[in-house]
Amino acid sequence: MSEVSAPDGREGGRGALAGWGLAVSVYFLAVFHRSSLGVAGLIAEHRFHITPSQLSVFVLLQVGVYAAMQVPTGVLVDRYGPRRVLVVASLLMGSAQLLFSLVSSYPLALLARAVLGCGDALTFISVLRYTAGHFSARRFPVLVTVTAMVGTLGNIMATLPLAALLRHAGWFTGYSVAAGLSLLAALLVLLLLNDHAVAPAPLREVAQVREGLGAVRRRVVTAWGLPGTRLGFWAHFASGSVSTAFSVLWGLPYLVKGVGYSTTTASLLLLLGVLLAAGVSPVIGTAIGRHPVVRIPIALVITSFSVVAWAVVSLGLGDHPPRGLVGVLFVLTLLGGPGSMVAFAVARDYNPAAILGTASGVVNVGGFLAAVIIAMGFGWVLDALGGSTPHAMRWALLVCVGVQGVGLMRVVVWYRRVRALIRREQLVGRTVPVPVGRVYWWDVHGSMMGDVPSAIDGDAESLIG
Repeated sequence: MSEVSAPDGREGGRGALAGWGLAVSVYFLAVFHRSSLGVAGLIAEHRFHITPSQLSVFVLLQVGVYAAMQVPTGVLVDRYGPRRVLVVASLLMGSAQLLFSLVSSYPLALLARAVLGCGDALTFISVLRYTAGHFSARRFPVLVTVTAMVGTLGNIMATLPLAALLRHAGWFTGYSVAAGLSLLAALLVLLLLNDHAVAPAPLREVAQVREGLGAVRRRVVTAWGLPGTRLGFWAHFASGSVSTAFSVLWGLPYLVKGVGYSTTTASLLLLLGVLLAAGVSPVIGTAIGRHPVVRIPIALVITSFSVVAWAVVSLGLGDHPPRGLVGVLFVLTLLGGPGSMVAFAVARDYNPAAILGTASGVVNVGGFLAAVIIAMGFGWVLDALGGSTPHAMRWALLVCVGVQGVGLMRVVVWYRRVRALIRREQLVGRTVPVPVGRVYWWDVHGSMMGDVPSAIDGDAESLIG
């Protein structure tokens, strides 16, 4: 029996590591751009003369476009290869930040953030596709979490360094410097990265376009129909949502307006959380690489902590919670970022190689869809309760609790189902990526899953043609 997961591929040598490093540098800049409004949210309110809910529209567009583009990105990477997609991503992000540095009109600023979200969306899946094609299954989760760590370094650059640049050099200089970095990255990727991907034949006839669209639909339907992809989607939704929403927009305003920290101290807490996430990322990657059975439990623990912590702060500590306690909880919440990376290791194991990019895109939608819901809901609650006051901020936290709570329940549901599928495959003697050993009282009986495809026995490969 064949094991249908992403290809083990060749164990990457120095050339592959250098290519991976170049691809990751684009992702570093993408996270920097994505988070660049996190320390400038209050400045943006004054620059564009907008309300908190209008400020959250920046995140709706940027992160919403990011989430909407994940499946198309996966299809594009599967078709054109990481190099071409990363060049386009860098050009889009550089152009968007340059526009953002120049405009003072709210509609044009929204356009710039939407284009930025589109470019950002093309980066992470491209890095995953390059990594899966050049490194083994054991090294893949390690490199994915190191990629996340490098991304958090981009987040670090978007905290105190960018805040200092904006304060001393001004809005135009700060964002135009950011634009220049991505335009330079586009040139370097174009000249130096070789992913060995052959450009597909262009689609010139209507029938070819129709056939191509049909193939895309089959890829997406197949990927979403596999329980492993569903599990990865909800793991990313649950673990990464609040950390993303705090990093890209509401973290600093909450600490300043809701808790009473100074802007400098709040920026330091955001930086500390990012540093902690960066340090923990390779630890998680090594753990899930050596012991893949702990992948989903890690996501469950991180998500459960966040749900309980913020529910206690909102419902039990009043309008003025202890600042020290909130600071600690805030920093620990940002561990949801590296925790969400387990979702891509799950997707790699339970998807055919031909649709790995598509499946990764589907999974990546989860966390950013949840982040958009949180960001918008947070802003709506603030508007409904009279603005960014401690009282309003306290109740806005329940949006985070509710969204993550839903994600947590769905992870449990699909974790049980995937375990049931694996046990069913083991009983008939088939090879599975991660065997199930002990059976617990909460496990689902395998017969309850019916004929749901598992991608373990090769059926999913045939579905995409």
